[in-house]
Amino acid sequence: MHRNLRQLQSELGITFKDPDLLRQAFTHSSYVNEHRVGSYKDNERLEFLGDAVLELTVSEYLFQKYPDRTEGELTKLRASIVCEPSLVGFAEQLDFGSYVLLGKGEELTGGRTRPALLADVFESFIGALYLDQGLDVVQGFLRRSMFPFLPQQGKLLTADYKTLLQEHIQQHSMGPLEYRIVDEKGPAHEREFVAEVHLQDQLLGRGSGRSKKEAEQQAVAEALVTLKVEIRQS
Repeated sequence: MHRNLRQLQSELGITFKDPDLLRQAFTHSSYVNEHRVGSYKDNERLEFLGDAVLELTVSEYLFQKYPDRTEGELTKLRASIVCEPSLVGFAEQLDFGSYVLLGKGEELTGGRTRPALLADVFESFIGALYLDQGLDVVQGFLRRSMFPFLPQQGKLLTADYKTLLQEHIQQHSMGPLEYRIVDEKGPAHEREFVAEVHLQDQLLGRGSGRSKKEAEQQAVAEALVTLKVEIRQS
């Protein structure tokens, strides 16, 4: 059930100067496709911006909090925070799925709880908040809604998603996993791979990346969310 964005602003303690930006952040492309009359825009461009803003704000937070960590350690920490399973958790915590404008088909197929959609909405909200009120307000929002819930003492969320998924599958005797590279696109210097992970006939996750390994890692991350596997701290 879609909920009113005024209620969300009240719960977050944030009032947008431009309500259209907030609406766009929660508008899925499937809704735009079904409502071609009007000024609806989907959230994909805001997602692009929000991804960059998140990288910057999380980087600054880690830089300040862990002055003795190396560049490599900080990079791994950041990756574990902005990965899809982590963002899905924050989006669920804020009940963002309830506010998304979806097309009827996407609604009927469970889009409101789909991991990739929730992670995208979190990023698009950050992009919209940045455009509407600037970096300081974004940082304040993250200090309240993200940073207090991160692993303490700089522990990583496990980066070896494949091992974690394999352990879960074996523990529950669910059958063999299959990894597939289903698409390759772009020129040689900007290659993008699309990977899927299947459990028998069920698609568990799909991901993309600049390498086959990165694409598989993203697909496995989505599979972990699909199966509701807890992402452990190491």
